[in-house]
Amino acid sequence: MVGESADGPRGLGVTAEGFGLRGPRGRAFQGVGLDAEPGSLIAIEGPSGSGRTCLLLSLTGRMKPTEGHAAVGPFRLPKQMAAVRRISALAHVPGITDLDPALTVGEHLRERALLQRRFSGSVRGLLRPRYERAAEARLRIDSALSAAGLEREALPKGSRTAVRDLERVEALRLSVALALVGRPRLLGVDDTDLKLSDPERAEVWALLRALTEAGTTVLAVCREAPEGAVTVSTGSADKPSGEEREQDRRDRDDKEAADALAEAGRA
Repeated sequence: MVGESADGPRGLGVTAEGFGLRGPRGRAFQGVGLDAEPGSLIAIEGPSGSGRTCLLLSLTGRMKPTEGHAAVGPFRLPKQMAAVRRISALAHVPGITDLDPALTVGEHLRERALLQRRFSGSVRGLLRPRYERAAEARLRIDSALSAAGLEREALPKGSRTAVRDLERVEALRLSVALALVGRPRLLGVDDTDLKLSDPERAEVWALLRALTEAGTTVLAVCREAPEGAVTVSTGSADKPSGEEREQDRRDRDDKEAADALAEAGRA
């Protein structure tokens, strides 16, 4: 992969100026400024609903910003979103990287390795002997698991452990490992501290710091940034207008009514 050293992928710097996104229901975030060196731990801090995930997706090339500009290494946003997507990966993002609770850890890993080889490998790589491709897949998986700190032997049933049987931090580590199979230069992790105890939060931050020390730039969504991280706050965004608040209220009422009808239909 372009941009990898002998020891693994090199992280990329992330910058932004006046970066913002406005959607049909108002602003998701606005006025974001950022200047982070390659291999930084960047904490996107703010309360739930303040646009944290939208900012994460925008900086990784998954959502198109409407204001200002940003850059990931040499790639500028929003003009080069596809290029940013190719060198970045996401983990633990609800609705995007959800783990299948019925699948095992091993099944998730094998599936990701196959997808990586099929859609991100070179044509020459696809033509290599099967044993060479299998060996590379095993190496990628083992390296990703090691970097994510997930030991299969420590799980209840090893690789045959179902996702539903993982602890919260173990599931997060698996999601990170799956993202690392592609050896990204920028890793985005959502909800890093959701429903975790203080010791578990410390464990997750130690993991993310270890990834940055190995060279990967990490974007992490959180309620409260850890000491020493490059911090971007979305909590200071303008409050929604009266019209936007009224629209949100109507949307909630509509959803509650639909849920009530659905429940009545099941009764």
